[in-house]
Amino acid sequence: MAERSTAAVDVADSGGDEPLTAQADKATADGVDTQDRPGTDADAAGAAPSPSDGRNSAATGPDVEPPELHSGHKLARRYRLEECVTRLEGFSSWRAVDEKLRRAVGVHVLPADHPRARPVLAAARSAALLGDPRFVQVLDAVEENDLVYVVHEWLPDATELTTVLASGPLEPHDAYQLVSQVSQAMSAAHREGLAHLRLTPSSVLRTESGQYRIRGLAVMAALRGIKTDHPQRTDTEAIGALLYAALTRRWPYEEHAYGLSGLPKGVGLIRPDQVRAGVHRGLADLAMRALVNNGATPSRQEQPCTTPEELAKAVAALPRIRPPEPSFARPSYQPTAYQQGAYRQPPNRTGAAAPSRPVPVPPPPLESRTGKILKWTVAALLIAALGLGSWQLADTLMDQENQSDDSGRAQASGDGEGKRKDPGSPLKIADVTEFSPLASPVASGKVGNTVDGDAGTAWITPRYEGYANFGNLPQRAQGSGLIVDLGSVKDVSGLDIGMYREGQKVEVLAADGSAAAPTALDDFSQRLTKPATAGRSLKTTLDKPVRTRYVLIHITELPSDGSGSGYRGGVSEIRITG
Repeated sequence: MAERSTAAVDVADSGGDEPLTAQADKATADGVDTQDRPGTDADAAGAAPSPSDGRNSAATGPDVEPPELHSGHKLARRYRLEECVTRLEGFSSWRAVDEKLRRAVGVHVLPADHPRARPVLAAARSAALLGDPRFVQVLDAVEENDLVYVVHEWLPDATELTTVLASGPLEPHDAYQLVSQVSQAMSAAHREGLAHLRLTPSSVLRTESGQYRIRGLAVMAALRGIKTDHPQRTDTEAIGALLYAALTRRWPYEEHAYGLSGLPKGVGLIRPDQVRAGVHRGLADLAMRALVNNGATPSRQEQPCTTPEELAKAVAALPRIRPPEPSFARPSYQPTAYQQGAYRQPPNRTGAAAPSRPVPVPPPPLESRTGKILKWTVAALLIAALGLGSWQLADTLMDQENQSDDSGRAQASGDGEGKRKDPGSPLKIADVTEFSPLASPVASGKVGNTVDGDAGTAWITPRYEGYANFGNLPQRAQGSGLIVDLGSVKDVSGLDIGMYREGQKVEVLAADGSAAAPTALDDFSQRLTKPATAGRSLKTTLDKPVRTRYVLIHITELPSDGSGSGYRGGVSEIRITG
């Protein structure tokens, strides 16, 4: 379900036959950034219980009327408002169109004299500076004509986690991806001094490629007036609540919220695997470790996770959870008339089976003259092919024997050119993700083509115009490439990387052995190859094995696509040895 249709459902749920404005007043959405489904009375009042110690810290909504805007109104002669999705606590949120760039955007609008206007502007500008593609990006934050408005991305192909969970709990692999990606993203945000404080199923989106995006970083807390003395603990507990909901399809509190039923009253917080059978034990432990601030007890005397970074490291320490095997429907078996007993003898009149009699078998069809000729022709061709193959095999074996003798003589004579380094055996690749530190991934759904064993498939970049360095775009200033996860720290001794097209400038780096889910270029401190223009493949054997779990294939310049002004590259196959 796209973001637009989700907003429509939320407004419709909130008001029945009332006018649209009255329905929007009751909506529990956070606007374009949070479109919460109606839950408790607190939700309807715009102060949904937050899974954190800041749960009741939202300030009472100020008595400020939202600006009188309407569909078709333009902001900055550029952003045309199309549909109001929230009108709440003195601000309104809209789906709009950026007429300059011809794309859909989301806009929050509130009066300049609103008591939260300054905090909202400051939060939006701080979030915009982060530039992390795992968050819905803030595009503009302006004060103009007695209005303050914040413009951000609109993702029509993304679906709220609220909507995803409406069809049931997530599979273990999907839940693992959720907690891994969200904890890593929030860890990066907190390193820059940014917190979310309203991380709910409505603020997490899943794209068609399976990536999770977080909307409303810092901005939604500022719009709602939410504050807390422990932002890292608040966001960590919220991630634990998201994982709990993903595993059980239940909200880990007594209140019903976000379309999810709460836990039974009076029983406290119980483990996910006690709520629903078949829950992954390791993920259940993680949820309890993150929710420990709410009274949860982690199993096996494990330490609670109080920061997103601690939670991200705990997720990385789990054995990788593989996606479920694709199921193939078997064709239905239909017995033939003969197998069904159509030719059996009927019982005699006394009820006993009649004595069996041989059933005449029709003779095989006579073989025609043409059929005999065809059969002998095929047989002759097969004999000739076998003879040719035997000759080629013998010739190959003789060549190999000669090469072996030459190599042996070279080694016996002490010739250094006869000695070759052992490249080692192939290492198992646990996962591949796209390296895109400053912007959204360009083709994350195609990274699996690099480890499918088929050189004919590839991860391919879009076409960039005019400049080989990814179009000279600021958001591609650090290039792109692929991050290879080996599953655990291993000794890497060799590389064999098939390139989609020759002429790409590429280097291969490795993260330190202690790194946990690195995403930034600075995280890869070990150099495996120097920057160089690669051919159709990049092969190397290292002088000394390197201890690492994460290997970065870093592409900084693309080759021409043959059009004269366009550039495009990619990777077709990855093989790492150790």
